[in-house]
Amino acid sequence: MHILSVNVGPPRRVEYTDAPSGATGIGKSPVDMPVRVAAPGEPGVGAGGVAGDAVCDLRYHGGDDRAVYAFAREDLDAWQRELGCVLPHGAFGENLTTNGADLRETLVGERWRVGPELVLEATGSRIPCRTFAGWVAEQGWTSAKGWLRRFTLAGSPGVMFRVVHPGTLRAGDEVEVLHRPGHQVTVGGLFRAVTTDRKRLPDVLPAAAWMEREQREIAEKYVAKYGTG
Repeated sequence: MHILSVNVGPPRRVEYTDAPSGATGIGKSPVDMPVRVAAPGEPGVGAGGVAGDAVCDLRYHGGDDRAVYAFAREDLDAWQRELGCVLPHGAFGENLTTNGADLRETLVGERWRVGPELVLEATGSRIPCRTFAGWVAEQGWTSAKGWLRRFTLAGSPGVMFRVVHPGTLRAGDEVEVLHRPGHQVTVGGLFRAVTTDRKRLPDVLPAAAWMEREQREIAEKYVAKYGTG
C-alpha cells in the first residue's frame, strides 16, 4: 500500500453546508510538496491534522480522533464507473488517496507508518453529511438527492485517523502496518453498525478504546438502552 496523493483544500463559502461558518474545506486537491501532519488538539477546538487543510465545522470534523481522512483510489475508480465521470484524487474530500489495500478491512486501532516518521491510528470512518451531498452535486457528478443513502449502502466510507507520532509525508510514500489489535472490528464493519445495521453495535464494543468519539457514543448509547443481546 502507498499514498497516491496528499490533498488539502482552502475554506470556501457555499450555500449547501449547515456549518456555522457557512464554509467548507471539502474541495481538496493534490499538493506536490512535503506536508506536515500532527495531532490538532481536542475535538471542537483542534481543526485538521494536515498542514494547509481547512476544517470549517469543528462540531463534526477535526480534533485528535478525526485528524486525517483516507480514501482508496480503488473505491474512487468504482464510483467513476458507476457515476460515469472522472473523479480526481481528493474528489471525496480525503487528505490521503491510497492505493493497494481494501480500507474496509482496516481494523479500528490499526497503526500505519507513512513515510519515515508519521504514525497514524485508525479510529473509524466518515459519516456522510449534507455538505458531502452538496459537494458532489456542485461538481455535476450526481444529484444531491439520495447521495447520502447511496454512499452509505456502498459500504466503503474511507478511514479516519488520529496522529500517534507527527511527521512529514508526500505522494509516493509507502504505508507499513505496524500493529493490528487483537479484536476483529473493521472500519467497514463499524460503519455498517452505526448506519444500516444497528443490531451489530454490541459487536463493535471490543474496539471502543480506539474509536472516534461519535461512533463510540452511538455504540455505547445503544448498548445502554438495549443491552448486548
